[in-house]
Amino acid sequence: MTPLYVLEGVERRYDRGGTTVHALRGVDLTIDGGELLAVEGPSGSGKSTLLQLLGALDTPTAGRVAFDGQQLAQARDATLTGLRSEAIGFVFQQFNLIPTLTAAENVEIAMVPRTRSKAARAQRVTALLEQVGLADRRDHLPSRLSGGEQQRVAIARALANGPRVVLADEPTGNLDSVTATEVVDLLAGLCDEQGVTVVLVTHDDEVASRARRRIRLRSGEVVSDTGTPA
Repeated sequence: MTPLYVLEGVERRYDRGGTTVHALRGVDLTIDGGELLAVEGPSGSGKSTLLQLLGALDTPTAGRVAFDGQQLAQARDATLTGLRSEAIGFVFQQFNLIPTLTAAENVEIAMVPRTRSKAARAQRVTALLEQVGLADRRDHLPSRLSGGEQQRVAIARALANGPRVVLADEPTGNLDSVTATEVVDLLAGLCDEQGVTVVLVTHDDEVASRARRRIRLRSGEVVSDTGTPA
């Protein structure tokens, strides 16, 4: 099976005030389809930088990042935009819901760039909110939802266009332990039941332990890679 992601010798450097920051240093990594991968490491270890590269939001200073055999650094802007809107879903620690939109509207807005009829969008929203257990909260604004419910809406939004991969950056960081477990269960179910690849950045060892495979970054390098791919 061809890996979904292949990273070879990836480096990412930033110039800040005359100082060069080495966010990633010679990272080699493969990620298979349907894999649940936890990325761990202290602050400043390169976790978020890695996620940005996987999400086609940034390009490496050196090395190669390939998604499904395509070199992202060589792809056109339109191709990258298409990948980000259709093949890759994003989940963030801060939820990033639009406060003036209902749960259903927050999910539907992710579908706007696609050519779907209004009826098809409504059907898709209903199915997604049912999937994350929020069918009865569809008309609630974010302010009327708990943190866990808001994150479930964010996950539904990330799934709006049927992505092949979900990139989750500290998705349980603002949640209590019970709610965090529920959110991780939901993400793990995407792998087991739908074959979606999930890359989960976390500081929480308990959350990371749910993944079949765990990698640890330190100073921009992969210092451990344990477990097995899906």
